[in-house]
Amino acid sequence: MNTLIPKTLTRLTSTPNSVPLFITTISRTMSSCSAQRVFQLKVDPLTGNSEWIVIEENDHVSDNLQNPRLLATTSYLDMLNDSRRNAAYRQAIDKTITKPCHVLDIGAGTGLLSMMAARAMGCCDSNACHDTKKMVTACESYLPMVKLMRKVLHCNGMGRYISVINKRSDELKVGVDIPSRADVLVSEILDSELLGEGLIPTLQHAHDRLLVENPLTVPYRATTYGQLVESTFLWKLHDLYNNEAKALDGIHLVPTGLDTALCVKPQQYAMHCDAIREEIKLLSDPFKIFEFDFWRRPDSHGETELCIKATDDGRVHAIISWWILQLDREGTIFYSTAPQWISTPNNAGLGDWCDHWKQCVWFVPKSGVSICKGEEVLLHAVHTDTSISYNLKTQVTRNEVRQCDFNAKDFHLILPPERIAIYGDSEWRLSMLTALSNALQRRLHPVCVVADDSVFLTLLVAHLSKTSHIISLFPGLRDDGAQYLQVVADANGISMDSVEVLEKRKTYLTMQDTHQEKVDILIGEPYYYGNDGMLPWQNLRFWNERTRLDPFHSEDVLIMPCKGVLKACAMSLPDLWNSRCCLRKIEGFDHSVVNTTLGACGELPAPQDGPCLTFFIWQCGEIKELSDKFTIMEFDFSKPIIPCYAKAQVDFTEAGICHGFALWIDWVMDAESSIVVSTGPDQKCRKQGVKLLAKPVAVGTNGSISTGECCSATIEASFDPTNGELIIKHAFS
Repeated sequence: MNTLIPKTLTRLTSTPNSVPLFITTISRTMSSCSAQRVFQLKVDPLTGNSEWIVIEENDHVSDNLQNPRLLATTSYLDMLNDSRRNAAYRQAIDKTITKPCHVLDIGAGTGLLSMMAARAMGCCDSNACHDTKKMVTACESYLPMVKLMRKVLHCNGMGRYISVINKRSDELKVGVDIPSRADVLVSEILDSELLGEGLIPTLQHAHDRLLVENPLTVPYRATTYGQLVESTFLWKLHDLYNNEAKALDGIHLVPTGLDTALCVKPQQYAMHCDAIREEIKLLSDPFKIFEFDFWRRPDSHGETELCIKATDDGRVHAIISWWILQLDREGTIFYSTAPQWISTPNNAGLGDWCDHWKQCVWFVPKSGVSICKGEEVLLHAVHTDTSISYNLKTQVTRNEVRQCDFNAKDFHLILPPERIAIYGDSEWRLSMLTALSNALQRRLHPVCVVADDSVFLTLLVAHLSKTSHIISLFPGLRDDGAQYLQVVADANGISMDSVEVLEKRKTYLTMQDTHQEKVDILIGEPYYYGNDGMLPWQNLRFWNERTRLDPFHSEDVLIMPCKGVLKACAMSLPDLWNSRCCLRKIEGFDHSVVNTTLGACGELPAPQDGPCLTFFIWQCGEIKELSDKFTIMEFDFSKPIIPCYAKAQVDFTEAGICHGFALWIDWVMDAESSIVVSTGPDQKCRKQGVKLLAKPVAVGTNGSISTGECCSATIEASFDPTNGELIIKHAFS
């Protein structure tokens, strides 16, 4: 767990409404004479409303705010299932800790590294428990994980050998929390970018206040690498200006001269690049960028310039980067996050698929940089305390230097890369144009409410109907959405006199807001800003808000989309299932106690079941569809929101091992069902829900069933409008 900068807190800072599933965790620990407290921000996915809840030190970890998904949505389980990582740390700890010493474990999680360190010192020996020179301090700031760690330590009989401290590492004081400076630091506070979990400030404080001079560390060093690539897919994730030029709808989300009015944040984005290997053209050899030593105090700022020779003709759309850990001082134990096409020391990158660490992608702005084989380009790389950024330069006509800068003085509406790609998709835009054009027919002065955060639909209505009165609710974008419209209105030939962004919460909409007129058209994509980590059916918030606005609808109000269709497909997902399966012993330490809390799939105690989680299916390693895509249930938006139940049969079309079901919503935009926007697995810019089976099931097709195989299954689904929960049950036959 992040010690100084929790991932959830970082995510909230950049996208204020980003809430994976139901609970967003902001660890803010308060000390009192009786217990420790942590505030948790609980968000209702159907309303967007949030409330702070306090979790106490003496709460049972399994309660987790009466919501078992609190830790299930984290990457702990996937990380603990990474056998390559676990083995590398165990080997390095055994090699590094060879005598009695004081070991500090920062970001201890379940206590795995602490137990490895205690075992390496022989703390478990019957005659070693009174040796005061043998000491392990486990520092973990996240209270729910601290309580889970204590359970793990107890189950392994290690509780008396390890001192657990529920604080951030920069809150520890020698002589108060720990008796002396530590001789050895073991830690795993790394994200896909390497620095995003606060590695540098954590190490700085540790070296200044918590560690002896010249301490031993595991890991010993981390090195970042990169490679120049061409990829149309990666280009579409950030260059909206050039991609929307192909659209014929007349809407300019990024008008000429306002190229960055709507854009992605200039940062690295974690992604499984092996999944798009066939869509990537390599334009350089791998190159080393930065090196960070754990055994000495790192600098907060670093810069380097690299001269990189192109290995092929092409256009540099992105820089793909990764890191390699050297875990021991001698350089014999490594772990790498490199893509599979890269050779690494001791095959450190050749291991099981995992989701907690990916490669990172830095988008070269606009349409990229054109290079020729043998040409040299200059890469300027900068690192701060928590991130790494790049600037690519190349000599062009008249010896001018081309570089793409992000001018912070201009207004920018920052959206995720996948949203940028959707807004640049000509086919998607045509679907919206057709549906909305049909909806506006024979309506002279319609009152149109955009219920979600779609700036595209707002501009499209204003473009198609100059007489419309448009009210955009923008529940997530709020003032940023209003400011964006002001910036691009003139370029789109629309008057802001006909468009307004509601300043109040939409739940308090009054007839005064609509100027005493009823709503004729209620529309949405649906898209809710900051909703990227939620399950697909939690976009049924549109249905809930349609219901809240019911008193303001005209008798012939048109709702777009008119319905949502819950779809599914049986999938073979061996890599994903293995990364989420129940834990037993990890390098000799029993972790079975964490399975229920961390949302594992496998043989859980009845009646417990693993949760549905969100993934980009295409990034889930080895995948195979075992059935046709089928409908489970429909949600009729012409009527107020109601509980729904349905049952569907699954007929397998391919033989294989079924690990679960992918689930998504298809949005039917018109009453004739002629315009349907899918969010299924073939849509790379959309996340799907995944329901993993407790145990994989061998399946076959009708007429080719072998012993022990199933040829069909049934799925039951029930939707609860009070909390947005969709319960999925299945049975094989």
